[in-house]
Amino acid sequence: MTKKTKKIFVLDTSVLLFDHNAINCFENNDIVIPITVLEELDNFKIGNETKNFEARAIIRFLDKMSDQGALNKWISLGKNRGRLKIVMLTETLKLDAEIVYGKNKNDHKIINVALATQQRSPKTKTILVTKDINLRIKSKAIGLDAEDYLTGKVQNIQNISESILHLDGIDSEVIQKLYKNQVIDEDGLLKEKKINNEYYILNKNSNSVLARYNGENKKIELVEKSYAYGIKPKNSEQTFALNALLNPNIKLVALQGVAGTGKTLLALAAALEQKRLYNQIILARPIIPLSNRDIGFLPGGAEDKISPYMQPLWDNLKFIKSQFRENERKKKALDDMEESGFLSLTALAFIRGRSLSNTIFIIDEAQNLTPHEIKTVITRAGEGTKIIFTGDIHQIDTPYMDEQSNGLSYLIDKLKGQNLFAHIKLEKGERSALANLANDLL
Repeated sequence: MTKKTKKIFVLDTSVLLFDHNAINCFENNDIVIPITVLEELDNFKIGNETKNFEARAIIRFLDKMSDQGALNKWISLGKNRGRLKIVMLTETLKLDAEIVYGKNKNDHKIINVALATQQRSPKTKTILVTKDINLRIKSKAIGLDAEDYLTGKVQNIQNISESILHLDGIDSEVIQKLYKNQVIDEDGLLKEKKINNEYYILNKNSNSVLARYNGENKKIELVEKSYAYGIKPKNSEQTFALNALLNPNIKLVALQGVAGTGKTLLALAAALEQKRLYNQIILARPIIPLSNRDIGFLPGGAEDKISPYMQPLWDNLKFIKSQFRENERKKKALDDMEESGFLSLTALAFIRGRSLSNTIFIIDEAQNLTPHEIKTVITRAGEGTKIIFTGDIHQIDTPYMDEQSNGLSYLIDKLKGQNLFAHIKLEKGERSALANLANDLL
């Protein structure tokens, strides 16, 4: 067995705010934290957003590590792990990033610590790890190795890009039998494409049938079109989505797709259809400030502050209401659910610390969550709770994530095939011809 060459990883602030446990994810390699990173963490320690919790967690970790000795000396991270040290720049550099790129910028100070580490240990490979793409480019431009933080990053993006499988050449008798009996034995029909809770379109010339594979009983089940609170599916993808959303045995659903494919609308309609099974319906989404207008600077109380970010959820609710006449029973039921708090909208930041039992919980724009945030949300689930994540992994609004490192991709990659989980990718836009044109050509 070839012994791995030990490396030194210099961690940027963005990595620690993304995952406070990152220090423990570099095997038996040494970790350097620039003193500038500590200063930046100090700026993030106050607040109720995930990055603030991450900052406080890593600060507490470093404080605990300091019990072993001075942090400017190497400290062991434990058995089969490397060492940790906080580094400040004390020597003259052969190559100075502040001379190359300019002074008084923290990114350049962090690059310099990595350069100093490389200069002090020329026989050991030094790598700067950062979620900041531009910082990686600047590092590589002056000959310093730099890479993204890879823990939690999906390596095979194809694994999450497919959810509905088309199987051609299926015997017509099999298709007719499934229509007649609604369930048949799998018996090798799906071959290597057999995945638990996966959805299939089985074809034979002009004959086709929609199906789901149930891995628990090894059966292929017929999927029929279902209606949910006045909303009917407009294509096979939406039919599959409603099947998963209305299945009480599937406790976790991920709906992935571009704008206008009906992800949030279907999730909300399915939740309303099942209102008798739950004590509460909660809709949430991460707050991503626009045009640098942070939530803290918006006027009003907490409800007023989050209202602009919740508008897309209200729009879907209004659309469902529009399916019923003013005096119709379901329209009145919707109004009652809002007034009583049975149906509520909230910012995702307000969920931390809660335990959600007998709740159907819909999280919109889940592609803007980190893998750690996704895990935090799911661990809030108590008995009888169903969680639905919706989002588009190609439309990420945060600077330190991409289609491979966001929480929604991570969730799908890790849980695909599990008994409690289903994933459906919606590709056909149903919002309008204009929206479809934009998705296809712009």
